[in-house]
Amino acid sequence: MGRGIGTRLVAGGNRLKILDNDPGEARKLAEELQAEAGDGGGAEGGAAGDPLSGDVVVLAVWFDGARAALEQYGDQLEGKVVVDISNPVDVETFDGLVTPADSSAAEELAKRAPRGARLVKAFNTTFARTLVEGEVAGQSLDVFIAGEDEGAKGTVAELVRAAGLNPIDAGPLRRARELERLGFLHMAIQESLGTEYGSAIKVIS
Repeated sequence: MGRGIGTRLVAGGNRLKILDNDPGEARKLAEELQAEAGDGGGAEGGAAGDPLSGDVVVLAVWFDGARAALEQYGDQLEGKVVVDISNPVDVETFDGLVTPADSSAAEELAKRAPRGARLVKAFNTTFARTLVEGEVAGQSLDVFIAGEDEGAKGTVAELVRAAGLNPIDAGPLRRARELERLGFLHMAIQESLGTEYGSAIKVIS
């Protein structure tokens, strides 16, 4: 997902700093994205734990990794737009979600985030492979966005739109419950669809 989201963001003219537990992998991905970058876009790599410098932080990791990142960065996240992309799947059984029925990964992360962090749910219904391409069957990808902070949602929507994707405001952060169940369903039907994570969820009217 780091590659998929990164591809779209540099295509939209943004500069990224990619942090990974393996700095070599981060630098390699950054070099590849840099080679593809459009005007003004680009990327650099670094290690998990490096200081945060951007206005928007995308937690392109599983739910457990997102929780760990919040603990690691703590007050550095104050004032930043923090994007949670996770679907809190039970990775041992792949039979459901690990969050309470009356909550979501995004809401649980919001409880742990510093008070000034502006948490937004996005990208959890899109797959990495389709993000790299930016479309499926000639249709731009829909990116559902949920959060309490309208300004933060607007910032994410601008990034999505500049990336050639279609932002859809899904409402307050509690709507992440439905988005995460939708994301899990999209994952669960891949075998029967036979699309190898190459499908997309699209609203057509």
